[in-house]
Amino acid sequence: MCGRFALKATEEELRNVFGYLGDAPGAEGMPPRFNIAPTQPIATIRQAHGARRFALVRWGLVPGWVKDPSAFSLLINARAETVAEKPSFRGAIRHRRCLVPASGYYEWHRPSDGSKQPWYIRPRDGKLVALAGLWEEWCDPDGGEIETGALLTVAANASLAPIHHRMPAVIAPEDFDTWLDVGGTSVKEALALLRPAPDGFFEAVPVSQRVNSARDDDEALTDQVAMQEMPAAERAQPAGRDAGQLDLF
Repeated sequence: MCGRFALKATEEELRNVFGYLGDAPGAEGMPPRFNIAPTQPIATIRQAHGARRFALVRWGLVPGWVKDPSAFSLLINARAETVAEKPSFRGAIRHRRCLVPASGYYEWHRPSDGSKQPWYIRPRDGKLVALAGLWEEWCDPDGGEIETGALLTVAANASLAPIHHRMPAVIAPEDFDTWLDVGGTSVKEALALLRPAPDGFFEAVPVSQRVNSARDDDEALTDQVAMQEMPAAERAQPAGRDAGQLDLF
């Protein structure tokens, strides 16, 4: 699963990459985020009235049919393999697909000794990445509305599988329009875009345990830590390989 990610782009950078039009409430002056956690606002790009639009939603999807969100499980991820079958996601995958801009994401490796080591996984070229997302609108009985979202996950590629067996689905720039066109792109065609990023697209570095706390949100969280700061089980590397970035495994 993907439970934390980072977005450190300016509004200008977001607009240049994702090409959305009109006002972007919440985007202008948006501070860089290095530890975005569930229930917090996340940036999304969707298609509306024939153009891409920016919107902030709460991370943790709540389907429209839910009566009491406080009693409903927090849906931060949806598995690509079953998303079209699950009642919580069936409507969104048909009618409410979006892109979620990210600078990178975190994953926790759990070796057999029971320890957990966080890794920061980022595009090798340093550019923004578009994660596949879904959004929903929930209305309370008094007429209040809240928009929420979830990230789609797929099986990890070979280079990231040593950390975790799942990874967020990445939508390539040339597929933005196809993914967002909920009127012209069928669910089957959209699902075909949900596949692991190519090996080598991401690089991964071990990072500080501070990322475990959602209260910590600073750029140092994405810095690589020395391998000796990690548990012994994590320091062990396959023979003949270098320690450090995952792409060297």
